[in-house]
Amino acid sequence: MKDFFTIIGGMGTPATESYLRLLNKRTPAHCDQEYFNYILVNHATVPDRSTFLMDHSQPSPLPDLLEDIKQQSMLKPSFFVIACNTAHYFYEDLQAATEIPIVHMPRETVNDIKEKYPTAKRIGVIGTKGTTTDGIYDRELKRQNLEVIKPTEEIQRLTTQLIFDDIKNQNKVDGDLFHTIVKKMVKEQNAEVVILGCTELSYAQEMAPELTFPIADSQSILVDKSIELATKLRK
Repeated sequence: MKDFFTIIGGMGTPATESYLRLLNKRTPAHCDQEYFNYILVNHATVPDRSTFLMDHSQPSPLPDLLEDIKQQSMLKPSFFVIACNTAHYFYEDLQAATEIPIVHMPRETVNDIKEKYPTAKRIGVIGTKGTTTDGIYDRELKRQNLEVIKPTEEIQRLTTQLIFDDIKNQNKVDGDLFHTIVKKMVKEQNAEVVILGCTELSYAQEMAPELTFPIADSQSILVDKSIELATKLRK
């Protein structure tokens, strides 16, 4: 297969399925041959990223992710996407392991905010506790002179409940809880835009869309970037 890209997914699987649904739905295809060529690596057994970031004595996901990148690099995809925000904590190590470009999801998300919400200055970040404390979005937002707004302990607790108890454990989206979390970030934390910094939250957005408050859906943005890059391969 030529002119293809590789998706490193499975973190978690329902969220990766959401990426694929959006990718195929948004692809301007009218027959089988007009869809994009890609390989999905649904590596479900990668150790939990947030657990490791909060406690480095726990199993690290880096060896598994490096193995995926190295194995797939032998097939020579045109680019990689990693359908997991927290995994981008290891971005520099992963990019150093291959000459093939890896799309940086947090960077693309912040770039999208600058384009769509040019006057916004206070940007909220919600996700796993690992993502909200590991600095990935902080660095990208500060590089664009944007203020980082973190969740309160209560908002983080609710977000963790939605991600782990509902979606990861039961493959269930509590739409009311999702909307409450976003509303609290806007009304209580005064965030002008809220980044969905976890692919489970992107899955929640697909299943129970937040339409009242401004959000930046990182996985949706990754889908659009994937389509942009894959389209260029055909020209």
